[in-house]
Amino acid sequence: MGTLNLKIMDSLTKVFPDEEPAGAESLSISALRGETVSAVVAYWGDPDERKNWKVEVEAPEGLAVRLRSVELVPSSYPCHVRQDDNYLRTKPGLFPDLLRELDTVEGAYAVQDVPGQWRSLWLDVCSARTGGAEPAGAAAFCGDAKIVVRFCAEDGAEKHVTLDLHVVDADLPEQKLLHTEWFHSDCLADYYHVEAFSEEHWQILENFIRCYASRGINTILTPVVTPALDTEVGGERTTVQLVKIVKEGGSYSFDFTELKRWITLCEKYGITHFEMAHLFTQWGAKHAPKIMAWENGEYRRIFGWETSADGADYVEFLAQYLTALTGFLKEEGLQDKTFFHISDEPSQNDLEYYQRAREIVLPYIKGFQTVDALSDPLFYEKGLVELFAPANDHIEPFLKKKVEGLWTYYCTSQWKDVSNRFMSMPSARNRILGVQLYLYQIAGFLHWGFNFYNTQYSKKHLDPYAETAAGSVFPSGDSFLVYPGEGGIPEESVRLMVLYEAFEDIRAFELLESLAGRERVCELIGEGLEEPITFKNYPKDSAWLTGLRERVNAEIEKEIM
Repeated sequence: MGTLNLKIMDSLTKVFPDEEPAGAESLSISALRGETVSAVVAYWGDPDERKNWKVEVEAPEGLAVRLRSVELVPSSYPCHVRQDDNYLRTKPGLFPDLLRELDTVEGAYAVQDVPGQWRSLWLDVCSARTGGAEPAGAAAFCGDAKIVVRFCAEDGAEKHVTLDLHVVDADLPEQKLLHTEWFHSDCLADYYHVEAFSEEHWQILENFIRCYASRGINTILTPVVTPALDTEVGGERTTVQLVKIVKEGGSYSFDFTELKRWITLCEKYGITHFEMAHLFTQWGAKHAPKIMAWENGEYRRIFGWETSADGADYVEFLAQYLTALTGFLKEEGLQDKTFFHISDEPSQNDLEYYQRAREIVLPYIKGFQTVDALSDPLFYEKGLVELFAPANDHIEPFLKKKVEGLWTYYCTSQWKDVSNRFMSMPSARNRILGVQLYLYQIAGFLHWGFNFYNTQYSKKHLDPYAETAAGSVFPSGDSFLVYPGEGGIPEESVRLMVLYEAFEDIRAFELLESLAGRERVCELIGEGLEEPITFKNYPKDSAWLTGLRERVNAEIEKEIM
């Protein structure tokens, strides 16, 4: 069968083609029912002979298994000029990230090795929850299982690795923490060349929303009007406006039919909370977002960069628009599940503008919560937002002030010390977020890029398979979590799966808390550590993270026996 080096390892291992990964012939992990656990299978073929393999996965009945190829993608800008010491690689190159479905031949997966290079496969295993919807092919399962990944050569020779899985007799509880990855509806219309909110667009939206919700993302940015995000001053993004507006003189009428369709679609897949698109422009709240309306039979922009945030016409529009919108949301029973945004990432220099903008809209959104990504404590001291989302490298002052209902976020700027998910970072740096969110009782996590396929400021559209760094501006991995696959079907990434594991960790911690108390969970997390975990100081070894989950799962099993 020629030379084949085969290893299995935990999901936090990234396999580069020119570096032999640590691993073994078997791996042992545990899980709760309803939890998706993952492993990486690395393979290296004979440098003198390219070979095709039939790969089979054997698993007991009651477990849903899925095997995908981990594809290399190009990174022209893997990190900023300055870095800390917790990066895997800092030079442009190829990074393992894209998860792609494998072709099948005669009921087996078809895999071709690349001579002299390491490549990898991503294995997912899930047992259904006893009280929840079952994954395809899975029934409730608990106990011990052996999953075998077998490589078969044409001459009948074979080699395999084994995942020994122990499923605890307890269901992973539903997710409580709110999680939003800003969903860019316009990028899907642009990439697939379909008209916004045409039937073709709606089908693509459904495909991406299904994926979005399946990975623990339960709150969604809703384009009632086109979101004023990452747009060049004076420029505009493709219109994605769910509300139909008709302007007659100084009066406006609003049709929320398409918004109703959006909400129904999102709720179908388990999304529970909705963020209304920002009411003012990004970085300062100085202007109106793009608003389109029908007037005298013409569909045109009635507000935009030319409109001051406190302009009389826009203030009057907001009074009518927000009155109608909040009325609709109340009728839909969404008052407690809706968040309004004023402006994204205002600085202290923008405080006066932000305060004025908030005062304009506050009378019309009473009873609804506002949340914004901002990191200056002065906004808190002046009481300008109900819910704060400071960046995770600026969260300490808010923690010291014991701010209620605190959210957090990270983006391109959070490159030093804190958790993030750039392709150039270890996966452990992605997954540690779950431990941190649990320890500090964070209520929500926000990120700006589920599927942003533009350059910075949306000056150009991109092919994210060829350019993963938004035009060599944002480190690869910052601007999107999924790739736009053929037929309008998203392709997931290693980073998305690891982030999902972080949120599954939180749910496991919460289950143990319900059984043994929060103090016991915190004790388990802190065992053996010389100093407390913060957002900047935490164990960087992936073995610590995987070991923690094993201890938590064992403690859960002990409590339920």
